Amino acid sequence: MSIGEHALELKLVRRTDSVELDLSSLQGLWTEQQYLKLTNQTKQFIEFADGVLEVLAMPTRSHQLIVRWLFLALYTFLQPHNGLVLFAPLRLQIRPGKQREPDLLLVLDPHDARNQEAYWLGADLVVEVVSPDDPERDTLLKPKEYAEAGIPEYWIVNPLDETITVLVLVGAAYAEHGVFRCGQQATSRLLAGFRVSVEAVFAAQKV
Repeated sequence: MSIGEHALELKLVRRTDSVELDLSSLQGLWTEQQYLKLTNQTKQFIEFADGVLEVLAMPTRSHQLIVRWLFLALYTFLQPHNGLVLFAPLRLQIRPGKQREPDLLLVLDPHDARNQEAYWLGADLVVEVVSPDDPERDTLLKPKEYAEAGIPEYWIVNPLDETITVLVLVGAAYAEHGVFRCGQQATSRLLAGFRVSVEAVFAAQKV
């Protein structure tokens, strides 16, 4: 191992009640290969953008209940059509040098060449459940990134205001297919016939 590679090894700051990633001195220097190795070895949720590691908050129970409900709805719908839907943690390469981990991601064809073992090279639809610690990440940043990746449809499921925003790719940017609220059914342009009750989605977290 070279001195440079050694300098970029993961640093652990041990405290009395936790072990935290110390990334401050290394940000901007990480390579994609180091990111992939790190995320293979740690249980933390980490995304990667141009040399910078971004450590995400661990999902809450409510978050996971919503993701589970949507996964089962998509899984059930896709079975007759042979599509494939999976859930985080699973890395998605936006482009070389940028990796994200959507809550849900799917391809219409399970034999799609983007469906790779270590990480996906794209998707037909992704879903993010908005995190209360940084809502703008899912509502403002991620639409730009998933559009950059050429993903045809992006669902933003927001427990903060109980809305589901469905975005569809038009050219190089997303346009609103709809902003759906309780009492309505969220629909997909990509998945003809797929619809979910907004009220049922958010009621799932109250189990």
